[in-house]
Amino acid sequence: MMDGTCLEFAGKASAQPSTMSEADELSLIRRAQEGDRSAFDALIRLYDQNVLRLALQVVGSPEEARDLYQEAFLKVYRSIHHFRLEAKFSTWLYRVVMNVCLDHLRRQKARKEVAVPQLEEGQTDFLQTVPDERPGLDPERATHSKEISRRIQMALEQLNPRERMVFELKHYQGLKLRAIGEICNTSEQTAKNCLFRATQKLRMELGDLA
Repeated sequence: MMDGTCLEFAGKASAQPSTMSEADELSLIRRAQEGDRSAFDALIRLYDQNVLRLALQVVGSPEEARDLYQEAFLKVYRSIHHFRLEAKFSTWLYRVVMNVCLDHLRRQKARKEVAVPQLEEGQTDFLQTVPDERPGLDPERATHSKEISRRIQMALEQLNPRERMVFELKHYQGLKLRAIGEICNTSEQTAKNCLFRATQKLRMELGDLA
């Protein structure tokens, strides 16, 4: 939990993601770096919902996700003065969040990466082969959807930390591979290869759902 610098936004992701011009965001960043708490809170509200969603997708537990969410934003709060305006703030922020989540995953279980060929152009998105899991259609389907969600969560746990984070950023955050490469401090091709490894492993684990 957060210490005496506890931030008011912690644990309270905004209901809707906000939008703001680059100039206005830059103004908030500079004010936040000068110690303006209201500016920092406004800046974080632009991204807090996505960060909480990412943390929840990583750990599957709302309570653990909230802890990761708080840990990530506390690190951002303490280190925002180190942010250099040459890069996008969102890239820097996601890198902090990614490192917090990776540390959490590594603490849970260390896994060895397996080298596989790079993703072919035109490769079918595996998520498109997974049945729709919208609840409430009928009791039988709702039960089936819960089982699918459980299987997907178990399959994600078979990925190594970096594969899982790249998969989460691509499919649950909707980021492009170039942005993911920047966040991971690597190339777009390396991010692409990592996504391919994750997708292949999930195909093996969830092939019977297709």
